[in-house]
Amino acid sequence: MTPRARRAVSAAGLGLAGIAVLLRHTVVRVTVRGISMAPVYEDGARVLVHRGGRIAVGRVVVLERPGRGTDWPLPSVDRAASPRAVAARRWIIKRVAAVPGDPAPLDRVPALACCADPVVPPGRLVLLGDNPTNSYDSRHVGYFPVERVLGTVVRFRFRPG
Repeated sequence: MTPRARRAVSAAGLGLAGIAVLLRHTVVRVTVRGISMAPVYEDGARVLVHRGGRIAVGRVVVLERPGRGTDWPLPSVDRAASPRAVAARRWIIKRVAAVPGDPAPLDRVPALACCADPVVPPGRLVLLGDNPTNSYDSRHVGYFPVERVLGTVVRFRFRPG
């Protein structure tokens, strides 16, 4: 192999390594636990989450599961956190029903009836599970903070077997 070809191969290898590092921090694999999003996302399904993906009505997001009620014992996961740091947290998966500035869906979300403002406030989301009888979501706790969203689901596959 000529020196020029070796340099080209080395540059290509470095480029691929750089892309791998970048993807490691922008795309994360999360395993769905529970049946709140059944039948689309069943228990054990694996999803790829784009950290920093656009949050919009109808999109599916992964967010950190609150402790008790809507309280989180730890600060939000940083966007540049390693996959290991992400794996150390507990995540839930929900569908976005309303984003900041949208009318609050008071008819579908009784927990929002106590809020005086008929519009979703800045920094908050209305999130619902596809399986309403088995979902811990905005129907119970009201708004979820945007900063607790890890990202948007870009792809999923069912668990093997």
